[in-house]
Amino acid sequence: MSDSGFSYSFDEIKQMSEDVLKVAKRLGASSAEAELSLSIGQNVSVRMGEVENIEYNRDKGMSVTVYFGKRKGHASTSDLSTQALADTVAAACNIAKYTAQDDFCGLADAALLADVIPDLDLNHPWDISVDAAIEVAKACETAALQVDSRITNSEGASVSSGTGFFSYSNSHGFTGGYPSSRHGVSCSVIAESGSSMQRDYWYSTARASEDLMPAADIGRIAGERTVRRLGAQKIRTCQVPVLFEASLASGLISTLISAISGGNLYRKSSFLLNSLGKQIASPLLNIYEDPFIRKGLASSPFDNEGVSTRARQLVENGVLQGYVLSSYSARKLGMQTTGNAGGNHNLIVQPSEHDFARLLQQMGTGLVVTELLGHGINMVTGDYSRGAAGFWVENGVIVHPVEEITIAGNMAEMLKMIAGVGTDIQIQGSKQVGSILIERMTVASD
Repeated sequence: MSDSGFSYSFDEIKQMSEDVLKVAKRLGASSAEAELSLSIGQNVSVRMGEVENIEYNRDKGMSVTVYFGKRKGHASTSDLSTQALADTVAAACNIAKYTAQDDFCGLADAALLADVIPDLDLNHPWDISVDAAIEVAKACETAALQVDSRITNSEGASVSSGTGFFSYSNSHGFTGGYPSSRHGVSCSVIAESGSSMQRDYWYSTARASEDLMPAADIGRIAGERTVRRLGAQKIRTCQVPVLFEASLASGLISTLISAISGGNLYRKSSFLLNSLGKQIASPLLNIYEDPFIRKGLASSPFDNEGVSTRARQLVENGVLQGYVLSSYSARKLGMQTTGNAGGNHNLIVQPSEHDFARLLQQMGTGLVVTELLGHGINMVTGDYSRGAAGFWVENGVIVHPVEEITIAGNMAEMLKMIAGVGTDIQIQGSKQVGSILIERMTVASD
């Protein structure tokens, strides 16, 4: 691993982790766990053809959690020297002495820990020089500026590359770790026409640089998305179908996942309490979690507690098949961890038979949402209200852009009113989902 630019080999990391656990045991801890992360990377940004920023990062850190029975202490450090690590363990032990007992805390069950750690092909370092990255960023921005003469300014284009290493160890005898990479190219530009000024952007991210969208295509899409927003109008308050384009549809899925995640469930701050095995959405909604996709942006052989991840159907024909739980939240709920300490893995939302154009025709008259503002979601009641911008559609055809509107509904009802999931799937994060059509929402304008 040191050959890839890191300062430590996996054997050295394993030894550090084992030493930390030994110190914790010597200080009286009944159990302990250690998480270590390393990262290196660079980011280059240009604006209007000139270099704006060149940034380098080289980070490292270890966090230690100790348990004295049901008392827990936690401390972290960015100094990986032997003395600093010992001091960090001592600090965690000292904190544990002053914490209240929590009957649900502790390591994950030993029987659930990963015993086989497959190679998921997550590490593809991008050996790109600063000069080469600058040229890629310039090409991306130039492509955007050339889309239309009304594009008069730029918020810049950037190229980032990064590689990291994650390792987890605990006193059950588990130690596992793996390297991973993530690279990206993005661009944002501004267009003007009369008194109207609009901005938009596009980006691509991937584990391997060869899987990134070509820089010129990213810039072109950013430019096209910006220009099409010129001449935006307001519309009258109405109740109509709303089509969330793919990049925003993932946010609807994120809200659903948050509602079925352990923390919100045991705090009773979810609109989907006690929903396991129940119809929570339209029969068109099917969500599959697959942690083992090679090069997947959210792939992982084990979670942040060392628990084996597993592929599973989360939602089938609108029926909730499982929650998203860590060991702690599972114990609070009287259940078993689902291997999701640290979050969900690759979520694949199965599309229905329509592409974006067919979804427009299905919608007839309504609103396409391309931008959302604010965070108006009440996780307890499901009430949903967000500022928005997008396009007004009549007879299945986009008529004009709209802005300064609010869309409102209730997530519990919106999920059941899903009328279509598009085949225009975008893979830009942990969720793979196309555009989502909701049968009816309130669209308000001032």
